[in-house]
Amino acid sequence: MVIPPHADPIHSFIDNLPRFSLDMSGVTGLLRGDDAVSAITTVHVYGNRRWLGWYNTPGSFQLANRFSSFAKSASFRGIYSRNLSSKSLSESVHLDPTTLFEPDSSNCRGPRFRAAHSGTVIEETGYLAALLMKECAAWEEDGRVVPGRRTQPVEITIADLGQVPPSEVQPAHSSVFTLLAASVPIATSISTCTLCAVFQDWCASSSILIGIIASGVSCLVLGSAHLVFIHPVPAKGSPTGDGILGSKKDIVLLRGTEGAVSSITRGQFSLHFPSEAHYNLIQCCSLLFFIQCVTQFILIPQASLFGQVMFLTSHGVSALYNAWLSSLDKDKVHRRLLFESVLANPTFTKYTFGTRPTAVVFMLLVLQPTQDPTKLLDELLPNDTKVWKRWKGVILGQLRHPRDHSFLSDSKFGDVHGFTQQEQGLLDALYEDARAAYSGYKDYIGVEPL
Repeated sequence: MVIPPHADPIHSFIDNLPRFSLDMSGVTGLLRGDDAVSAITTVHVYGNRRWLGWYNTPGSFQLANRFSSFAKSASFRGIYSRNLSSKSLSESVHLDPTTLFEPDSSNCRGPRFRAAHSGTVIEETGYLAALLMKECAAWEEDGRVVPGRRTQPVEITIADLGQVPPSEVQPAHSSVFTLLAASVPIATSISTCTLCAVFQDWCASSSILIGIIASGVSCLVLGSAHLVFIHPVPAKGSPTGDGILGSKKDIVLLRGTEGAVSSITRGQFSLHFPSEAHYNLIQCCSLLFFIQCVTQFILIPQASLFGQVMFLTSHGVSALYNAWLSSLDKDKVHRRLLFESVLANPTFTKYTFGTRPTAVVFMLLVLQPTQDPTKLLDELLPNDTKVWKRWKGVILGQLRHPRDHSFLSDSKFGDVHGFTQQEQGLLDALYEDARAAYSGYKDYIGVEPL
């Protein structure tokens, strides 16, 4: 006995659905584009993320534009490097990952660096120095408070960098939770696509399938690049790389060999694409997203109500996943890659001083500049009145005799003839700051506790 078409349970279910359409569902490809772009840039941050893009992501129109713009700019900026130690990367193309879909890289600029021994000045360091400053600012452990006068507190973090990292490292980071979270939008997209096919709603099923393919292929292509840390190798015989990194309030003293310090001041993360041909593949990914946007815009209004609901479900779950990925602190992950995988956990020690003169004297005592420290002292404290000149002369005299930093003795400062009572009061305060700095320095080198 042949079952009449209207008796087929699948067709009966479709026929009994209300006769209206979610006509706006087709434009969802235009929505949540920022989250989608931010999410796809995590493909180099989390391990195996390149294999986890198989879901129907929203924001296809903006993704198409960004992929196209990225491919065009990268094709002009990509430079072949034939001097890499790794043969697998000998034909690779390098690109700064901070430019990946990021038109404004102002947040990737690092602070000024001043070397204590060589006198080298880098007016604007790079992204890694900025990461170091953020790591020190986010450091939860309370710094050691140095007793003394309190006017404008200054925090100084001493970063002992230890070993010199290799000139080229491929750091890796993986998160089990991130991998598990990706299974939710993937399972949702595949399930909704399958259900639409079962109910023979080919418009909705095809639209979801195209979205899955576009996102998955794009993650594979973009994830083919390796995230590599590189830094220049210093010349033999270079002096110690110790120096001052930071601004007036947040200061980091970098301590280590020239190679270790240059890994922060001159090092960078770089994307190594296997070949220049991958830029053409990125352009193809842009085309895929454009096809996804146009196809969904045309087909979804023609789908049944059930198919439209399935389509919106896949987009909704994917949008939530993209929003979660975009909310993750990628700088924090980069800091973990830098300090754990590259620098092998450097040591940080933080001190808090009550005045800037105290902090400056402490920095000079710790760095022990081999050259004349006059220029460095004037740069850190530009005051040039009679009182300040007298005080700086005393400080410089003490620094030139590293075995005799007897700041505790008032007699070492000489007489105060020719100074008014107010000027003498300022001198006494500055001498007190110097003694406080010396006390903090002795704590740092372990001579005696504060």
